[in-house]
Amino acid sequence: MIINTNSIVPMTDANQNFSKVVRLVEKEGMAVIMKNNKPKYIVVEFNEYEEIGALIEERKRKIDNTANKIIEDNLEAFKVLAK
Repeated sequence: MIINTNSIVPMTDANQNFSKVVRLVEKEGMAVIMKNNKPKYIVVEFNEYEEIGALIEERKRKIDNTANKIIEDNLEAFKVLAK
């Protein structure tokens, strides 16, 4: 994941000044909170969160459909392997 360096906030700053985090989200679209010099949390507006959730659900649905197709296409081989 590529992180815009303008959206990075250290954990201590986020704890002490959450309004700074909110301003970053409004300006940059997200804020990345660093903990121990590693990206730990992402703060986004709620509507962005809903879109991300919808994309995740769509991805899960595609994976399930693909897995079901593989099982369906190879059911006899799976039965033999299960013995």
